Amino acid sequence: MLYYYAHSGHKIGLDRVRRGTALLKKLKDENIDSLMLVNDFRAGLACRELGLSEYVTIETIQDIDAIASLGDTIIIDSNEDDHGRIVKYCSEFKSVFRFASSSEDSESIISEIVLDRDTNIIDSIYFEKEPKESRVVLFLSDFDYDKTILNNSSFFKSFDMELILGNYFFVKYEDDLAKIFSTLHEPEEYQDIIKSSSCILTASTQSALEAKATGAKVIFLNILQNQIHSLELLSKYGIPIVDGFDKESLSRYLDEDSSSTEDIESFDCSVIKSRL
Repeated sequence: MLYYYAHSGHKIGLDRVRRGTALLKKLKDENIDSLMLVNDFRAGLACRELGLSEYVTIETIQDIDAIASLGDTIIIDSNEDDHGRIVKYCSEFKSVFRFASSSEDSESIISEIVLDRDTNIIDSIYFEKEPKESRVVLFLSDFDYDKTILNNSSFFKSFDMELILGNYFFVKYEDDLAKIFSTLHEPEEYQDIIKSSSCILTASTQSALEAKATGAKVIFLNILQNQIHSLELLSKYGIPIVDGFDKESLSRYLDEDSSSTEDIESFDCSVIKSRL
């Protein structure tokens, strides 16, 4: 059995969950049994919305062995402090994969297999091209704990944008957001809106890559810390980066034609399948 642990939460978001569901759906198509492990109920609901029906909720990275058994394979997608737990996992499980949290994070512990942080895993549905509606849509992230949008309302009001609400947005927060954006889309509409929109502005590297795969114009807003991919990966795919709330830069990128230096390709699962 393969278990994928994706760290999630109201201050973390669901980028790792989106990456994990994309991989597990791909493995399921190849008849490989797997199960997603997440940290909260909302992340579990997101798994279902993304097409993965089964998941289990655990507290932290230290609880993986409460679910997985001797001889199983685990994939760890988290930047939590494991308090030495990964060493124990390497002695108990058949294979242990872990996503690097930075470009310097490459040392392997015992038999641990470290996956590059820029390992590009995107759900195959984003490669299915469909007609685009001419609109600019913002998906900041799944969370806005510090009310970044509201505190920079003048920046966002300067542009005619629609907004995809985050899964962890505060209750009644959308009442304030409705005064800033022309249209609000529910979190459950995420996939459909990303696939059908001509231009996506986002502060999530995972969402930027998903939107790029659909053929949309994508602009990355560099305002959040602890992204799961490097900015160099976005640049590789021709995704322009706006540092902070720079109206002039965003206006320029919105007016420019979309360009790409390299096509996004679907992830090859062979490195994982070979260790199952």
